[in-house]
Amino acid sequence: MIKAENLTKYYGRRKVVREVSFEVERGEIVGLLGPNGAGKTTTMRMITGYLNASGGRAVVAGFDVSENPLEVRKRLGYLPETVPLYNDMTVQAYLDFTAKLRGVPSRDRRRRIAEVIDMCRISDVAGRVIGKLSRGYRQRVGLAQAIVHNPDVIILDEPTVGLDPRQIIEIRHVIRNLAGNHSMILSTHILQEVNTLCDRVIIINQGRVLVDDTLANLERQGQESERLQLEVRGNSGLILHTLQSLPGITQANLNQKDDVEPGTINRYTVDGEPGGDPREAIVSALTANGFGLLELKTAVPTLEEIFVKIITEDLPIEDEFETKNQQEENLDESEEEEDEELDDAPAVSKNGIKQAPSFLSENEDGELIEPDSSDKRDSDRKK
Repeated sequence: MIKAENLTKYYGRRKVVREVSFEVERGEIVGLLGPNGAGKTTTMRMITGYLNASGGRAVVAGFDVSENPLEVRKRLGYLPETVPLYNDMTVQAYLDFTAKLRGVPSRDRRRRIAEVIDMCRISDVAGRVIGKLSRGYRQRVGLAQAIVHNPDVIILDEPTVGLDPRQIIEIRHVIRNLAGNHSMILSTHILQEVNTLCDRVIIINQGRVLVDDTLANLERQGQESERLQLEVRGNSGLILHTLQSLPGITQANLNQKDDVEPGTINRYTVDGEPGGDPREAIVSALTANGFGLLELKTAVPTLEEIFVKIITEDLPIEDEFETKNQQEENLDESEEEEDEELDDAPAVSKNGIKQAPSFLSENEDGELIEPDSSDKRDSDRKK
């Protein structure tokens, strides 16, 4: 459903996205991770068509983004980090406007708007003006506009940023319900969100893909040794001495300080030699010395630990610059380009409700359409 092939982007002469390639299948939720300035947002903007690529191509639902931008936008829902909302419109009017803009036929529009209002849990504010809504409700309205046309592909940039814990849980619930029939890319700094929602992780740094794998594979690869976690009752000094003296144990550490009283319960981390399994020896040694073994489990590295390790080990690369010919082909574009689709709407109101851009017209189904180039030329001549 989503395919990025060697996507490249220059800002001026500086290369900020470097031959990024990946695919997302139907039903997948893929987490896009990376530090600030890694190229995540620029990559998503190229996939959505809101930013022209300097090289490579993006395909969404079978359509090339640069060749068929209108077909792509019919099949794509995008929630940018800064939600494109009109503060003087009501929620209901805004969703009706975006449904028209996304090509939802008039016969289906009322039903579809009611569905997304219910799905995003905003029915209690549907008649309220957007400018008076809380941050959490505004974020949910932004999500509703991204899915009002039931797109095949959904791209979410920091969907829970700035929300309180209850609001985060509600947004995650909505995202989870959208999975199955949609392909989704989720960009976030909240690693727990990726653990909770995503099937796969793509890690980007310095404009290029470092990792594209499942969470399970990343966890396995992140284990440099056979690490175990223990909870044991007894004198910590004697327990450490017992563990460190066992064959096949490379390291044993106390996870917290204690008062070394005989009955104290503490946690320990034990590293074994790669490929070995010291669990049986540990159980036998602790039992023989009269210590109470309360817990023994394999330690799995967290996504945060894996992420930090991958980014830390990625050596800095020199800036790459365009050749003179490339620079002539690619005009300087600001990284802060706004959502072109909604920004074209002028601040003109009728009966308190913003109207569609003047260059758009409605067809017999009530869809907003652009005139073709010949119509535009005729219109220009009349002017």
